[in-house]
Amino acid sequence: MKTILVDAINTFVIKDEGIFAEMYALLETYPNRKIILTGANEAQMKEFGLDMMPYEVFTLSHNPEKTDPRYYLMMLEHFHLAPSDCLSFEHNENAVKSSQSVGIQTFHYNMDTRDIPALKAFLDENLV
Repeated sequence: MKTILVDAINTFVIKDEGIFAEMYALLETYPNRKIILTGANEAQMKEFGLDMMPYEVFTLSHNPEKTDPRYYLMMLEHFHLAPSDCLSFEHNENAVKSSQSVGIQTFHYNMDTRDIPALKAFLDENLV
């Protein structure tokens, strides 16, 4: 069963709002493991409530950023996952490219439109 890699800030967590309830409800319909990916440092973890998430959280404290493929390679190694074991969605286009460059199937999530139906379609199509 594939692991769902969830972008943290501006996707799963909305500044000054907290967890995006509609996205959380969608993710809860899948039995898959979910891991929230962030670059947040310790202060940002608290600021955005990432220390109180319903899923595992992975960070490298901006060293490197998610726009660097090494971030994803280190995350895969940490969790003993292969790229083919994962699906990811991310709002930052450069981080999407970085994730894809290591072989993770990644959906570019539009944080402005909050297109949950498109995200659902991506997950439904690829979680087979």
